Amino acid sequence: MRHSGLTSREVAERVARGEVNDVPVRSSRSTADIVRANVFTRFNAIIGVLFLIILVVGPLQDGLFGFVIIANTAIGIVQELRAKKTLDSLALIGEARPTVRRDGTAVSLPTGEIVLGDLVELGPGDKCVVDGEVVEADGLEIDESLLTGEADPVLKQPGDKVMSGSFVVAGGGAFAATKVGRAAYAAQLAEEASRFTLVHSELRTGISLILKYVTWMMLPTAVGLVVSQLVAQEHDWQEAVRRMVAGIVPMVPEGLVLLTSVAFAVGVVRLGRKQCLVQELPAIEGLARVDVVCLDKTGTLTEGGMDVSELRVLPDARADESYVRQVLGALGDADPRPNASLQAIIDAYPDGTGWRCTGSLPFSSARKYSGATLDGPGQDSGNWLLGAPDVLLPPGDAALTDVEALNARGLRVLLLARAGRGLDDPRVTEGLRPTALVVLEQRLRSDAADTLRYFAEQDVSAKVISGDNAVSVGAVAAKLALPGSAAPVDARRLPGEREAMGRALDEGAVFGRVTPQQKRDMVGALQSRGHTVAMTGDGVNDVLALKDADIGVSMGSGSEATRAVAQIVLLNNSFATLPSVVAEGRRVIGNITRVATLFLTKTVYSVLLAILVVCTRVPYPFLPRHLTLLSTLTIGVPAFFLALAPNKERAQPHFVRRVMRYAVPAGLIAGTATFAVYLLARHYYSGAGALDAETSAATLTLFLISMWVLAIIARPYTWWRVTLVAAMGAGFLAVLATPWLQRFFALKLVGTTMPWAAVAVAAVAAGALEVTWRWVGRRFPA
Repeated sequence: MRHSGLTSREVAERVARGEVNDVPVRSSRSTADIVRANVFTRFNAIIGVLFLIILVVGPLQDGLFGFVIIANTAIGIVQELRAKKTLDSLALIGEARPTVRRDGTAVSLPTGEIVLGDLVELGPGDKCVVDGEVVEADGLEIDESLLTGEADPVLKQPGDKVMSGSFVVAGGGAFAATKVGRAAYAAQLAEEASRFTLVHSELRTGISLILKYVTWMMLPTAVGLVVSQLVAQEHDWQEAVRRMVAGIVPMVPEGLVLLTSVAFAVGVVRLGRKQCLVQELPAIEGLARVDVVCLDKTGTLTEGGMDVSELRVLPDARADESYVRQVLGALGDADPRPNASLQAIIDAYPDGTGWRCTGSLPFSSARKYSGATLDGPGQDSGNWLLGAPDVLLPPGDAALTDVEALNARGLRVLLLARAGRGLDDPRVTEGLRPTALVVLEQRLRSDAADTLRYFAEQDVSAKVISGDNAVSVGAVAAKLALPGSAAPVDARRLPGEREAMGRALDEGAVFGRVTPQQKRDMVGALQSRGHTVAMTGDGVNDVLALKDADIGVSMGSGSEATRAVAQIVLLNNSFATLPSVVAEGRRVIGNITRVATLFLTKTVYSVLLAILVVCTRVPYPFLPRHLTLLSTLTIGVPAFFLALAPNKERAQPHFVRRVMRYAVPAGLIAGTATFAVYLLARHYYSGAGALDAETSAATLTLFLISMWVLAIIARPYTWWRVTLVAAMGAGFLAVLATPWLQRFFALKLVGTTMPWAAVAVAAVAAGALEVTWRWVGRRFPA
């Protein structure tokens, strides 16, 4: 009996009562969250207080750092809002739209418009978006593993419960919504599965760890600096406060968090232009770390559609070709939601008239076959199976010789066979009467070969994992020149033990006859051997593996379930987009590692200078305006360009160690050399204006050393990197050469002896930086 669903009047009544599936499914953070996250930070609070102090004691040019923070915060907000706009528009395109029956008509609706009592239709790959009770079932099998952890699909009958978050693996049917919105069991799962989230990221975790240690260093150093400056400046408390602020401000790597957010946000916008929806930001970073990518053949290497190229009636079939065509047409009519293989058969043999389906066994990727009980003309009735020949036929069957020859050419072969047992019999495949072989030709994606070549060049191993015949999959992979395609492996012969399976996976490249559970096990086996694994797929049989992989990638045309659990959705269904995601991730990680070294070098030399000042009880060498100028020219402006530059370096683990191994020695060299020049200048200059002259000499030294650090970080050189470094140097020379800028920044080099001494010390420090850089690279490889 077919149910007609709710009427329009009943729907209106439920909407009026608020019985709507109103769980908010957001693809990104709200505008308020973005503003809050960028404005209310620990370091903004510290900088804000210091800025207010400078506004009280003056002059305004010593408060320039406050305006820099305001500008940084505004840039961060604007970039994240751009990313939010991109994400929201892409998520709307990729949003699941379940089929709901109303007034007897099936309509596709957004999940938020489902009301209590709605009749929701289900087919293979559909996700249950609300809780309900099964009303119609035709071999309906539902996988609830994402909720319960139970891997085996559950056969559902009318009256059985279904839970939101589960998905259909075989068959079809319909259920009435019994709980909607926040009342539904696991409603949050469906929301979290497709929400933009800031989940675990080594980059973010590493930066947070660094900031925590910086905070711990800042507090005691700041206290010591306050006391020492009050003592050193004696009665001039305003000058003491200014120099104390100058010592604390540069310890804060304020731009590091900003540039990380901006780099991720720009990455989202860039990928969005290529119709790539990043459902979790760290997925950009994660895919850059991937060293194994598992590919499902159908829909990834090949296009979703197929064509019937040949129909071979077997010699012992006792049937002619026209009869077989009618049976195939009737099998196609029996399945309301055909997969790609059956759709090709329907297109080739549309004439199933005169046949009636009285029972069906939906296709399951675990079984590898489907079936139907058909009543034909002239009281011709029987049970028919359509599926994988090597699963349905016993080993050594004569028909398998033809099948292997066809598979070797990359063709997909299905067997049509008559069953002597009922479809519900567990031994239905025993005693089959093979009738015909249906030969299907798969369409290779035009971009697949180039994409596989890219992964090979980037040292990323590609593993083709398919439910199809291993020889056929190997032939397809060979056409695409995949290394290892000449030795395909039948997954039914793989060892079950994880370590042994992992070794087999490392050795092979093409695996056929893989069950959905095996796909999941294979991902786990690769991860157990230290691999970072990406899994691509579009079918319901890929869901479990996609969820367990480090990075799950789904096609936009894939099932609702695969799109829900994947971190990345390729809305244009183009496998060729993946290299763009990998490249974007490498750009983000490589560039943030570069600029983090710049920021933390400044933090290290600032802490060292503060400690040396406290120990020697001399005035702090700089005013806030000096360090604002240096930070802008040697870190702020160049870091912004470097963070967004192209970068194809393969992502490496241990972010904190990689950054600190260079930042610590560079900061120590810069701080020591600068303080040495400062002490020399204190002995050289005397009288009125001596402190300004000493500060200018120290500023020149620190600028030159910082520029050398920037020059090292900017390698390998390109025309724009050289131009960037040169422009920053020209900016400092402009300050020294322009009288009003000299007055504004309180910078004036007095005489020639100390300025040249500062240059000489900076040159020695630059040599020490080069030697240390090379030594660290050899002694502490990442």
